[in-house]
Amino acid sequence: MVSPVVVGVDGSAESLAAAAWAAREAERRDRPLRLVHAWAWHPRRAEHETANAAQRQPARRALRRAEDRVRAECPRLRAVDAQLEGPVVPALLEAAGDADVMVLGSRGPSGFTGLLAGSVALGVVARATCPVVLVRADGEAADGHPPAGDGSAPVRTGHGDVVLAVDVHDACDEVIGFAFEAARLRGARLRAVYAWRTAGPVGLGSGDIGLVRDSRQGEEWLGFLQAVLQAWRDKYPDVEVRTTAVADKPTTALVRASTGADLLVVGHRLAERPVVPRTGPVTHAAIHHVGCPVAVVPHA
Repeated sequence: MVSPVVVGVDGSAESLAAAAWAAREAERRDRPLRLVHAWAWHPRRAEHETANAAQRQPARRALRRAEDRVRAECPRLRAVDAQLEGPVVPALLEAAGDADVMVLGSRGPSGFTGLLAGSVALGVVARATCPVVLVRADGEAADGHPPAGDGSAPVRTGHGDVVLAVDVHDACDEVIGFAFEAARLRGARLRAVYAWRTAGPVGLGSGDIGLVRDSRQGEEWLGFLQAVLQAWRDKYPDVEVRTTAVADKPTTALVRASTGADLLVVGHRLAERPVVPRTGPVTHAAIHHVGCPVAVVPHA
């Protein structure tokens, strides 16, 4: 069975943007598309049968709106839909269990434009075992290059880069591989970014390079970054790669590098028995503050 691209929809502008993004991604990946809507269920069905029935109607409307958006975006793409009953985050996680990619709208609860991800999106990202892409309603236009009709590689059309956040101390094949494949599918350039911190006067931190001048440290870190990516550049010779090692906070570097990008790819380490599932600080900041779609790729 071919793993689908799964998108959660709720009728909001963000979820419609997510549906459009997911449709284009399904075409690029030659995957089926599954639209899902999750709503809270009442366990004591005899008492709440009317309430359950009332929730199905708006769920149907949300799915219909998403289907219309998908048909407008990708007329030849076939999509299936489903209503999921249960607590929303667990229901979406179950839907993501066999997914190639899960796509969600990124919406903050506060109205502050600097806080983009809502509690449902964060809950899914923290626990999902497949890549999760968060899409903004106002960020959907920058979405790579459409697949060619004859199945050949897409032609570059001036869209933005795929940006990859790399930790040279803990580089993960799952994250790097996802970014290279995303760039290949879009005909886009891949920009790999590593942010390093200058050693303080007290002494060098763990893993810091003991060179005196910042410029020389930058050269060393850039060399490490290029070495980490070399095997992937050999595997994807048609993907243009730009590497950047910058002395800055990781979150600041990623927000800056992602301006005008098609996609930012970051990693998320899955804990074996998390007390409270959460993302790391860099990934958490990126999905709250970066304007382009953000792909969070889980890894061990």
